[in-house]
Amino acid sequence: MEGTPQTHEFKTEVRQVLNLIINSLYSNQEIFLRELISNASDAIDKVRFQSQTDPDILNGDSDFKIKIRPDGIARTLEISDNGIGMTHDEVMENIGTIAKSGTAGFLEMLEQAKSADVLTPELIGQFGVGFYSAFMVAEKITLVTRAAGATPDQAVRWESSGDGTFTVAPAHRDQRGTTITLALKKGDKDDPDYTDQWSIRRIVKQHSDFVAYPIVMDVEKEVPIPDNEQIKDKEGKPIGETTRRVVEEETLNAMKAIWTQPKDTVDDKTHEEFYKHLAHDWNPPLARLHLKFEGATEYDALLYIPSQAPFDLFQPERRHGIQLYCKRVFIMEDCKALMPEYLRFVKGVVDAPDLNLNVSREILQQDRLVINIRNNLVNKLLELLGKMTTEDYEKFYEQFGAVIKEGIYSDSNKRTKLAALARYKTTRSDGAWVGLDDYIKRMQPDQKAIYYITGDDMNALINSPHLEKLKEKSYEVLLMVDPVDEWVMQVLTEYDGKPFKSAEKGDLELEDAADETDKEAYNALFGFIKGQLAAKIKEVKASARLKDSVACLSGDNYDMSAYMEKLLKAAGQKPPEVQRVLELNMAHPVMAKIKTLYENDRDNPALNDYCHMLYDLAVVAEGGKLENPARFSRMVGDVLTRAIP
Repeated sequence: MEGTPQTHEFKTEVRQVLNLIINSLYSNQEIFLRELISNASDAIDKVRFQSQTDPDILNGDSDFKIKIRPDGIARTLEISDNGIGMTHDEVMENIGTIAKSGTAGFLEMLEQAKSADVLTPELIGQFGVGFYSAFMVAEKITLVTRAAGATPDQAVRWESSGDGTFTVAPAHRDQRGTTITLALKKGDKDDPDYTDQWSIRRIVKQHSDFVAYPIVMDVEKEVPIPDNEQIKDKEGKPIGETTRRVVEEETLNAMKAIWTQPKDTVDDKTHEEFYKHLAHDWNPPLARLHLKFEGATEYDALLYIPSQAPFDLFQPERRHGIQLYCKRVFIMEDCKALMPEYLRFVKGVVDAPDLNLNVSREILQQDRLVINIRNNLVNKLLELLGKMTTEDYEKFYEQFGAVIKEGIYSDSNKRTKLAALARYKTTRSDGAWVGLDDYIKRMQPDQKAIYYITGDDMNALINSPHLEKLKEKSYEVLLMVDPVDEWVMQVLTEYDGKPFKSAEKGDLELEDAADETDKEAYNALFGFIKGQLAAKIKEVKASARLKDSVACLSGDNYDMSAYMEKLLKAAGQKPPEVQRVLELNMAHPVMAKIKTLYENDRDNPALNDYCHMLYDLAVVAEGGKLENPARFSRMVGDVLTRAIP
């Protein structure tokens, strides 16, 4: 029984999404049908999975299908399914709001794309707002849904014209599932007619051919009238109609589980279309793995590596991309047990026929079969990445390199393999990526360590004073600008027998370190400087790092780096108090002058300013933040005044 509608307002972010979708001209509006079909398929997946442990939930209705009904006269398009359906509360949660994260990111990217006139449909599926894409072609959307287990009179009607409000009312629906009716806009003459059966066939074939359930449409066909029903003359010749038009249900999609087919029989175009359906990504995949494991453990796997990183790659609520099946029965999406976090960008399907259909997510993580599958898949994926062409791997690494390096930190069993996949810009690579194997091949004959430096700015790193002596000796230095590098270097202590050494920590063990006699000559001055800066530093010493600069800050081998300290502060954490070492370049002319001034007039107040200025110069050189920039500016001004005739 229909009830009185109640009007509600969309939340602000939904109104923004609707406004952008409705008023933005996409290069391919027809993806709305793909999204609605995908939602219907998901709903059937859910009720089919629940029926494995609760057969009564189907109530005798196990003929799963998605039905499309176009009406050219009324200008409507209807998509219905007999899936899980929704309750009133679920309608309010799933359609009245955008429950998924990333709304702000979606709006930002959509606005940027619109201003650049490069709007593309992959944004719709990627951000989980597929239902709203129907407003690109519909002036009004009506949804009637009945949840599994509910009575016909417990159905719910949702309706909106995309104007900022929607209505919800009790409704009647004889069958479990959902029906969405689009009152279509009057399109331009060049737009597809979404009530035309040929257009619908083409769109379904192109975008939804791999949906696991029949997508059907009633079509009129002309069929022969049986001979015994025809009107004939005395000679037995037909004198009336010999054919008649009947309505038949036509299946529009192939429903091919291509992961079960021999890989040699599936072409690139088929893979590309299946990937788009699976990942809601309009870009073709960069690479794929089509595997069939046989023996004690049997399963099929079809995995894809995207060509572009998803917007939520680093968001905690992100969804993994692996769907789990058992004998083509959908078990779950977002199967984190099958793929480690550092491969969360991989999309695909795993079909394991020996899996227990009643398995829960908790049990799944401990299941021996699943652990075995996961280990095999990770090995195969790392092998695939290692065999990519240089061009393809650089494309991949630009998108996913930081995530791969997460695995170096988190997966001790695969650490060496993952480290071999890491790439870095270096002081000698002229902007090109360099792997650790190539770095070692290029090491100088007398070089004993792999040198690196971390920070957040490539230009600042390559010009860091910490690298001056290393550059002079033609030692290549890895420039690490990903935040994850700081954590990686805590566990990656060596590679191929070569130790890692930070250019800003510990003794660099360079052969031409400062002469001990010169050091002793500066001991008194260094003691004075340390006294003036006692609250900021723990030691003053002659530098083996510097060649042109006068000062830099360094740490002991196990001290926290300046970049790590910066990262922790940015994350709202208070790092432990660690004083660093002020290193001074004894070959720099200014040090000789300060030494002379100290020895001849140690009560001169300018000496205190010079001590602080040396420290501030070291902070500025590494891109740090000055404690008292006004004082530094004043001191520089005084120095310039005295220096200029």
